[in-house]
Amino acid sequence: MSSTIATGAHLLLNGRPGDPAVITAEATLTYAELEQAVTDRAAAYGVSRGVVLLEAGNDLDSVIGYLAALAARRPVLLTPPGSDLDELRTRYRAAFEGSAQLHPDLALLLSTSGSTGSPKLVRLSRDNLAANAASIAAYLGLTSADKAMSSLPLHYCYGLSVLNSHLSAGAAVILTDLSVADECFWEVATRNGATSFAGVPYTFDLLDTSGFADRSLPSLRYITQAGGKMPPETVRRYAALGASRGWDLVVMYGQTEATARMAYLPPALAASRPEAIGIPIPGGHFRLDPVDGVGEGVGELVYTGPNVMMGYAESVGDLARGPEVTELRTGDLARQADDGLWEITGRRSRFGKVLGLRLDLDRIESELGPGSGSARAVAPGGRLHLFTSDPESVAGLPERVGGIVALPRAAVQVHRIDEMPRTPNGKVDYATLNAWASVADAGPPAGPPVEGLAAGADAEALRTVYAAVLGRPDATVDDSFVSLGGDSLSFVEIATQLGERLGTLPIGWQHRSITELAASARSPRRWLRPVEIPVLLRAVAIVAIVGSHADVWTLLGGAHILLAVAGFNLARFGLTAPTRVLRARRLLRGAAAVALPAGLWVAAVALISDRYHWPTALGLNQALGSDEWTRDWQLWFLEVITWSFAGLALLLLVPALDRWQRTHRFGAAVAVVGATLAVRYLWVGLEAGATERYTIGCVLWCVALGWAAAEAQRPWQRVLVASLVVVGTYGFFGDLVREATVALGILVLLIPWPAQLPWPLARVTAVLAASSLWIYLVHWQVYPGLEAAGLGWLGVLASLAAGVAVAVGPAAWVARARIARLTA
Repeated sequence: MSSTIATGAHLLLNGRPGDPAVITAEATLTYAELEQAVTDRAAAYGVSRGVVLLEAGNDLDSVIGYLAALAARRPVLLTPPGSDLDELRTRYRAAFEGSAQLHPDLALLLSTSGSTGSPKLVRLSRDNLAANAASIAAYLGLTSADKAMSSLPLHYCYGLSVLNSHLSAGAAVILTDLSVADECFWEVATRNGATSFAGVPYTFDLLDTSGFADRSLPSLRYITQAGGKMPPETVRRYAALGASRGWDLVVMYGQTEATARMAYLPPALAASRPEAIGIPIPGGHFRLDPVDGVGEGVGELVYTGPNVMMGYAESVGDLARGPEVTELRTGDLARQADDGLWEITGRRSRFGKVLGLRLDLDRIESELGPGSGSARAVAPGGRLHLFTSDPESVAGLPERVGGIVALPRAAVQVHRIDEMPRTPNGKVDYATLNAWASVADAGPPAGPPVEGLAAGADAEALRTVYAAVLGRPDATVDDSFVSLGGDSLSFVEIATQLGERLGTLPIGWQHRSITELAASARSPRRWLRPVEIPVLLRAVAIVAIVGSHADVWTLLGGAHILLAVAGFNLARFGLTAPTRVLRARRLLRGAAAVALPAGLWVAAVALISDRYHWPTALGLNQALGSDEWTRDWQLWFLEVITWSFAGLALLLLVPALDRWQRTHRFGAAVAVVGATLAVRYLWVGLEAGATERYTIGCVLWCVALGWAAAEAQRPWQRVLVASLVVVGTYGFFGDLVREATVALGILVLLIPWPAQLPWPLARVTAVLAASSLWIYLVHWQVYPGLEAAGLGWLGVLASLAAGVAVAVGPAAWVARARIARLTA
């Protein structure tokens, strides 16, 4: 390239003279021919320093005009062809006419967010363009052999970045204005040996409907995706398709203000980490700024790098200003995972308020999932509006929303539209949706009057309960049980308190904010209270265990059911932490919550009797004790929980395993069930022996089945888990009644709604469940003497009372009284 063009176009033309640079339906221009065309057009621009207004299409004339403006060192403003430019022409008339002062570094002006004719412009310098083009070319590994389809508009920063990066690397661009839904697009790609094309999420919707998966594209090397978050399942599906066809999927993240790209996901991670945007591009860096009320480890994503814009322009005077921005506040909420990858969790501006509730609209859209017909959510007024073009999803949307946020039906309005409005860049046009929703809000109400929070519970009173029970005085009404680090021990008390105050326990309550729970309150039935199924099972199982040991009745299998309950709560609380280290910490804390009380109690008993030995106090009886049944085996159940939780914590510290489990939650649980059952069959066959049925290696399948039950959210998943329960329990004890008891206890965990019990029984159930660990520990010392005296029933009652007394104690009663006083 000549020095004039190379300098003027700021190193965007770096190909060998004879190599193809731009390919059209009519001709192929080499780099030498493109240089000459750019030189001629630059000369035609003259010596004026005015801004070049270019209505850029995906054609050769637009490419030459853009490069010629850079070569002539004249700023260029790219707009869509045929757009209404009256306001732009009026506001920036002096700049177009050449009478305004322009900063010498100013190279490119683009409308924000791809909006047509927006008077607010992004100011980009030559350094911005060169840096971003070189960075993209580097991480994509572009060479002169690459040929990219112009599948996105050139006036869109993403489409323009494809042109810039390829020309800077000496590669070629195939110009076409055809859609990926057109058969001719693929004929052009095949004929010219295209190696890549770019797409926004809507592009992949079109690919799904155009038979792309069945196309033979031997020259295709990679596909890039940006322009908005794509559903993880779609990313995973296309990554798998690419792996089978020999091409890569490169997920990218960017904004116009960063000259296009800020991050990319290495293709090898697309299948395992589809929810991530990846790592910063070469030369770029991320950090998080704190944002109130968005959860632990989440903040606003801030980017620094040489591609950050000079600043915005809202008037002609702004075009004379130099670089004013050293970092870009993206407006996106994000977190960095333990593996170093960055994840976008939402937009600061994509929040709405309905009935006083702060709604994360991106989260609502995400959790509605594929069955919602890709519904889009806005909340410009006092109501949540959902728009969908899928008629089959309309009827079920309000109920699906009710499973995510606690809103009355009248606060949700669903609109069936023929087609989702989109910006010229293919993104959902939320401005239009907000306008439509505002019109709907101004019209007659669609249902009965919306009830406010005055009819619900007092959110501050509930916050006090959370603060007291969890020991978190810093709790806010935007926190949830899980975000506050609640575990399987504290959830019994929290669930009981919520049931009494709300009259209901919404499905997934542990993930809902205190404000959302307060809004879900309803008048409780006079005699009935909701009780969580795991709470009920813990209470029933511990009573069954004590009564069976005291020979008052024979109902064996309670401890194995409690193992499944432990696995269930493991999935609900231990595995929900946002980072790998925090998950391990929670699991180890759960193990310690069992091991420490057990160790202290056993040590105390051992000091005054010969009942237990020191390996039992350390939870090592199965490893160091006798293979024959002794009194030390009485605490087998606690050893299983302790070491299974600790072992899982260590395994999930391995980044690959952590990513795999997070990506395949149900699949991972089922895989663990299969692995633990395989260990059992290899160890003992179908039926376990007298001590083998209590050995860690032979009973871990009980914990795994509880885990899988918690992850089973769909009907077919529940059916699969139920089948595994039957398979796992059959033949294990050589006692059909005991096997049926254990199977029934685990199957009950699949019920997604709480039980309803008379309030006195609900309170007793909660107390027994919360005290179950201590009841199990102390009953061995309480009932034997009473049983020997023929007072088995009294032994049962005394064991339960002693365990409750130790577990609850005076301090707990004082705390309960304080909660009642503060929330009255």
